[in-house]
Amino acid sequence: MSLMLNEFTPQIPVKQPTISVSELNRQARTLLERSFLTILVEGEISNFVRPSSGHWYFTLKDSKAQVRCAMFKNRNFQIRNQPQNGDRVIVKAKVSLYEGRGEYQLICEHLESAGSGALQVAFEELKLKLQKEGLFETGHKKPLPKQPRHLGIVTSATGAAVHDILTVLKRRFPGLPVTIYPTAVQGEDAPEQICRSIILAEAHQECDVLIVGRGGGSLEDLWAFNDERVARTLFDCEIPVISAVGHEVDVVISDFIADVRAPTPSAAAELISPDQHQLKLRVKQLEERLLRCIKLRIDRSEALVSHLKSRLRHPGQKLREQAQQLDNLELRLHKSINHNLFLKSQKYTDLSNRLKAQSPAQLLQRQKERSNNLHARLTQATLTLLKQNKLKLEALMHQLNTVSPLATLERGYAIVKGPEGNVLLDASEVAEGDQVETQLRQGRIQSRIEKIITD
Repeated sequence: MSLMLNEFTPQIPVKQPTISVSELNRQARTLLERSFLTILVEGEISNFVRPSSGHWYFTLKDSKAQVRCAMFKNRNFQIRNQPQNGDRVIVKAKVSLYEGRGEYQLICEHLESAGSGALQVAFEELKLKLQKEGLFETGHKKPLPKQPRHLGIVTSATGAAVHDILTVLKRRFPGLPVTIYPTAVQGEDAPEQICRSIILAEAHQECDVLIVGRGGGSLEDLWAFNDERVARTLFDCEIPVISAVGHEVDVVISDFIADVRAPTPSAAAELISPDQHQLKLRVKQLEERLLRCIKLRIDRSEALVSHLKSRLRHPGQKLREQAQQLDNLELRLHKSINHNLFLKSQKYTDLSNRLKAQSPAQLLQRQKERSNNLHARLTQATLTLLKQNKLKLEALMHQLNTVSPLATLERGYAIVKGPEGNVLLDASEVAEGDQVETQLRQGRIQSRIEKIITD
């Protein structure tokens, strides 16, 4: 061992300073952090762990390489949905080095789904398109009713949004009638269902205000409310609409189209419902004013009675005049009662007839007839489209058969190929003695050229 030390010792410069491993890693970390600015890296998450500290540690990889990543609690609390192994993400990060193991790593400042960038571009493009068409202009906005008579809610019947809205209404104004138009609020079918629910609410003509929305979620979850079909249906809706999608920080296209945007479904319910406590306070104030007016009126009447009492003469004549006046008033009262009873009877008959005309059975019958008519039209349209496509296919098949080389062979022609396998178009392309192949409708013929005639 001493011999080996003696052999190695002369190779180390005497005056060259040494550094510790910790100092080496520290300098390497400083070099990395100064050399790289903040970068965006895309890859697939694996080995994701979240210890009790709340920090996130994971590996970001692609098909050829991988890199360790760390996202500390003061950054990852802003991410609504915790990522999972296998998720493809884009991270905004700084390059650093973990001195304890001497491994370089990414310190992540932000993380989003790799598909969110494309969705954001699509959102901005649709927003710009609709804005240029004037769909966001305030001149198209309809005012909300000050005292709504009937509220319509277009959302999922099992989601948190409808529960939040009904809870607020129960607290603020439980007497407000509500009709829920259930619909899917995410997925491929959601935009079409949302449009159908809005159109249905408009057709019923019972709601004077609509809340259209859902609870919070990712950009992908809220994407149904960024659909152009939903935007145009909201714009065409005659009923004032409140858009209540997600949380306060969430912004969707329907927020710009709707007449009013609420930050949350609960806020929409707060906005449209009067406060019953304020109404009760107002009624109490009016009651107190009424009592004061009545007392003032009584006081004035008592003062007038006292004044008239002092001017009262012989009571007999006054009693006779009042008795006569009482008889006259009695006759007028009977006549007025009979007349009012007659008017009430006529009004009752009219209302009874109108009630029969608005019978749910008749309405259901009309809706059934309309549904049958639409079904028949859909069936006919489907058959017509199939027939047209069949005729088009037959025509295309005929055209294809017309230009097909096989059709040429069927008419008795042949295709001749030279020694190299090329199709011969001119006799000068071969020489006497060359072997050629002739393709017929059925089979091929191998032959040798004995004579070439060029004329």
